[in-house]
Amino acid sequence: MDEVWRLIEAYHAPIYFSDEAAAAYKAAGLKGYWMGYFASRSAAMGEPGPQMVTATFYNFAPRRVERAIPDAWRFCPPGKVLDARLQAADRTLRRLLGDLITAPEVAEAAELATQAAAACPPQGRPLSAAHAALPVPAEPHLALWWAATVLREFRGDGHIAALLTGGLDGCEANRVSVAVGTSSPQQREQRGWSEQEWDACTARLAARGWLTADGALTEQGRADRAAIEDTTERLAAPALEALGPGATARLTECLRPLAHHIVGSGGAIPFPNAMALPPI
Repeated sequence: MDEVWRLIEAYHAPIYFSDEAAAAYKAAGLKGYWMGYFASRSAAMGEPGPQMVTATFYNFAPRRVERAIPDAWRFCPPGKVLDARLQAADRTLRRLLGDLITAPEVAEAAELATQAAAACPPQGRPLSAAHAALPVPAEPHLALWWAATVLREFRGDGHIAALLTGGLDGCEANRVSVAVGTSSPQQREQRGWSEQEWDACTARLAARGWLTADGALTEQGRADRAAIEDTTERLAAPALEALGPGATARLTECLRPLAHHIVGSGGAIPFPNAMALPPI
C-alpha cells in the first residue's frame, strides 16, 4: 500500500474505534458495536439488506451482518445514521488533532483530496459512489474526512475486484491477512467466521499452495498475494492520476503530520488491525 493510501486510511479509520462514534450511534438508537458499524458504513446506500452489505463489505461472515441488518433501519433511518456518523467524525477528529485541526495543511489536503474523490469513476464502485453522492461538509477537517472516506472505499471496491480475480473468498482473504501478520489472530472472531469455516478455508489455501502445514504463507502464496495487491493499486490509480504527481506529493505532505498525530495519540487505530492497515 503506497504511503498516500496509508495516510488516507489513517485519517478515516478512527471512526471505527472511537468512543465518540459508539456514543453517537447509541444516542441515535442503534444497538451495539456491530449494528453501528454496518449501519454507519452502509447507510449511504439507503436501506440495503444483509445480502447487499455482505456483498459490498465482502470479508464478513453473512451471519454477522444478518444480526445487524436490516434491523438497524427499524431503530434508526439512514439519514439519522449518517448525521450521527458525521457528528462522531467531527468530535473524534477534534480530540485527536487538537490545535492541528485549524492548520492550513488541513484545508489544503481537503481541497486536493476532494478533487481526487470527485474524479473517481463510479462504475463498479458501489460503496465509493454512494459516499461520493453525500454532501461535502463545509468545515475543512470534515471535508477531508469525507474525501478520505470516498477514496478509501474506492480503493476497497477495487480490492474486492482483485480478490475475486485472484480467487480468494471473504474468509480466505481474512486468513491470508492473519498469515501475513497485517491482521491479528482474532480476525476470525472479529469477522464472524466459525472455527469450522476457518479450518476449511485454511485447508483450501494449503491445497492451493498458499499456506504451509503450520499456516504460514508459502512463496507461492506471497507471490499470488502480491499480484492481488498490485491489481488493487492499479485499480486505485485513477483517483490520484486526476491530481497528477505534483499534487499527489503535496497531498501526501499535508496528510503526513495529521496521520502521524492521529496514530501517535494512542488507541486511535490498533496495530495490527482488522483492516490490514500497516503501521504508519
